[in-house]
Amino acid sequence: MKKHAIIPVFIPHRGCPNDCVFCNQKAITARQPDVRPSDVRNIIDTYLPTLSGRGLETIEVAFFGGSFTGLPIEEQSAFLEVAAEYKSKGLIDKIHMSTRPDYIDQKILDNLRHYSADTIELGVQSFDDSVLAAAGRGHTAADVYEACSLIHEYDFELGIQLMIGLPGDSLEKCLYSSRETVRMRPSIARLYPTIVLRDTALFDMYKTGLYHPLTTEEAVAITKEMYRILTDAHINIIRVGLKSTDLISGSGEESDQTWGHTYHPAFRQLVEGEIAREDIEAQILQLPAVGAESAVASADGNPGSGKEKRRITVSGNGVSFSNMIGNGACNRKYFAARYPDLSIRFAVDDSLPDMTFTVRES
Repeated sequence: MKKHAIIPVFIPHRGCPNDCVFCNQKAITARQPDVRPSDVRNIIDTYLPTLSGRGLETIEVAFFGGSFTGLPIEEQSAFLEVAAEYKSKGLIDKIHMSTRPDYIDQKILDNLRHYSADTIELGVQSFDDSVLAAAGRGHTAADVYEACSLIHEYDFELGIQLMIGLPGDSLEKCLYSSRETVRMRPSIARLYPTIVLRDTALFDMYKTGLYHPLTTEEAVAITKEMYRILTDAHINIIRVGLKSTDLISGSGEESDQTWGHTYHPAFRQLVEGEIAREDIEAQILQLPAVGAESAVASADGNPGSGKEKRRITVSGNGVSFSNMIGNGACNRKYFAARYPDLSIRFAVDDSLPDMTFTVRES
């Protein structure tokens, strides 16, 4: 059961005068009306009744959509004052915002601390200066290091957002960004494959052949390795890929907003399904004689010459079960084709942690 809930307050493209090559905030937030501090109370009051009685451990108000700390300090305070009131009454537990690394300084952090803010997510995107410059970010990796240091100094919870497949990016640069993220010690992270949106500089680059987006398979392969680096460091990855929306439908090349097949509505499951397959297969190959027998069976297409199939059970918890099976049952199909000598049963074992799988003979 979900134990954490977010009350989102969207501030579309406010606080950020910079236009990154990939950004079309008007498209992303087209159906979100502009929000003023006076609206925050109504937003919170609308959400709170829907969250009561659900056994939630944490409810947080999160200011998303723009670069919150780029707003004038007086406007930040007006938003925060409302959220802080609900926090002081025990109606919410945390105050959360997203912003840019170059919009963090001591004055801003003093103000956030005054209003009992908790979590600051930085849109880092990359730790490679050449990628940041090509993406038109307007900040450098040095700004990221300084912001992270200050956030830790003030004892806020740090979040880092990374993008995969920006102009000039590569597998090596993405893995470097992941390792540098670990070094910055965030509590949470988000991983976003680059999406080509209409009416952006990136769209123009794509149409003229100056930018070649990653295929879904390439994006999954890179993100999978980044995911492993972060989770091995016990960083909670709270988002992988964009959420499905009416605007970003992912319906194909001529979609209203997305181009180049750069969006997949189940991107997180693709990534986690690949990780699950690799982890499960590594355990299958450790079973006595499985590797040799299956290799022969796969080569000649003859599963075991009439021998009774060995029965094994692959288990994961209920949350991770769909990743174990794979998007469109791709993992189930893979194992059936790759190991025809095995009769594989997939089972739920809620004693296992998320994304942890066991393989045993039945």
